[in-house]
Amino acid sequence: MTRREGRSTVRRNENVLSFIRPPLAAAGAGALDLVYQAAEIFSGIENNARDMEANAQALCKSAAERVRRAEQRTESAENALRAVIADADRKLSDAPRAPPNIELRVIAAEDKAVAAEIHAPVAQAEAREEIQPSQDAIRWRGRGGKTLQAAK
Repeated sequence: MTRREGRSTVRRNENVLSFIRPPLAAAGAGALDLVYQAAEIFSGIENNARDMEANAQALCKSAAERVRRAEQRTESAENALRAVIADADRKLSDAPRAPPNIELRVIAAEDKAVAAEIHAPVAQAEAREEIQPSQDAIRWRGRGGKTLQAAK
């Protein structure tokens, strides 16, 4: 008869099936092995669950931070838009007053131009009068100090 622990054996000669029980110590050790294996599996499952939870929390924290930054950017953009709208409103309210002011500036500029045209010949004549003695002195030195009539 061939013996195998925990299995039935068949005698080749007798064609009789016999159930041999393994010793009690071997059965207890096998069961204990199964318990340890199950404990290791459960421990692995718990570790995986903790890792997944930590990853999920990190993702949530990251997503919350991105949402917070997006809200800040949105608020900043809204404030900038409000400022642009307020500036445009102010400019539009000032627009009806602008044309008379511009017309006054154009008239003033034209008046200055006319005055400059009038004063230009007078200023040129005055400049010629002021320069004339210097020009005469330069000519006098260029002739070697001779008067105009003596040079002829």
